[in-house]
Amino acid sequence: MRNLKLAIGTAQFGSDYGIANKTGKINYADGEKIIKSAHAAGIDTIDTAIAYGESERQLGLFGVSGWRVISKLPKLPESIQLIAGWVRDQTAESIERLRISKLHGLLLHRVDDLLGPLGEYLFEALLQVQQEGFAERIGVSVYAHESIDAILSRFPIDIIQVPFNIFDRRLLDGGWLCALQKEGIEVHTRSVFLQGLLLMQPESRPNYFRRWQTLWDRWDGWLADTGISPGDCRLRYALSEPTIDRVIVGIDSFAQFEEILGSASVDVPVPPAELRSDDPDLVNPSRWQLS
Repeated sequence: MRNLKLAIGTAQFGSDYGIANKTGKINYADGEKIIKSAHAAGIDTIDTAIAYGESERQLGLFGVSGWRVISKLPKLPESIQLIAGWVRDQTAESIERLRISKLHGLLLHRVDDLLGPLGEYLFEALLQVQQEGFAERIGVSVYAHESIDAILSRFPIDIIQVPFNIFDRRLLDGGWLCALQKEGIEVHTRSVFLQGLLLMQPESRPNYFRRWQTLWDRWDGWLADTGISPGDCRLRYALSEPTIDRVIVGIDSFAQFEEILGSASVDVPVPPAELRSDDPDLVNPSRWQLS
């Protein structure tokens, strides 16, 4: 079976990441096994970032020259003088760590950098590294759907990464996913498990999320009625959306990878319309107050 819509998220390859991650950073043996097994399963895309600790260096050791690798630039330094030189150096160093000849996609990790006062210069620098052959496609990672209109009106990007899951359907409901597809922009979605929150058992969810207990009761009840697992449902919902090109899944261990691979082929019923939320305090992890 080919799993071309799946993409491997590698934040956990270089750092402790995710609310449900209890094992910490993936060890070298598990990481290498995941990459080799994913490639054998027909997965062709890896998502990483300079900000993901040792992720790029680890991937380079595993060997990812046959992959479509997406990486992301860190926040633009406040005291930067030469934006073009900074972008070129960051990209070249990323490629060197990954031990590949070029990136499939080079994204900005912070959309605010592109929409800020230096945005035009920053985009010109991205175009330059693309023209020089460092990256096939250039684009941005977006957290708030309001940013998409601003991006599309100013910058001809090739690729975009956006959040999407059963609870967070704002991009689909608002027509943004269809608009991006019409523009020929490659769409990658993340947060399909909402940093693992949507895989957690009810008793394990942090107290912060109790304010949405009505939604959780509907979710837990629907899972019980249908007999499907949270992972199967979440993943298949994203994979079945035709406007999405790649669904990025973060992985904590090889055992979890095997579960995800199994979930990718499971048929699940269409989730009820009421299983959704527009509350950014729930669907945007950067707003979570867990302490």
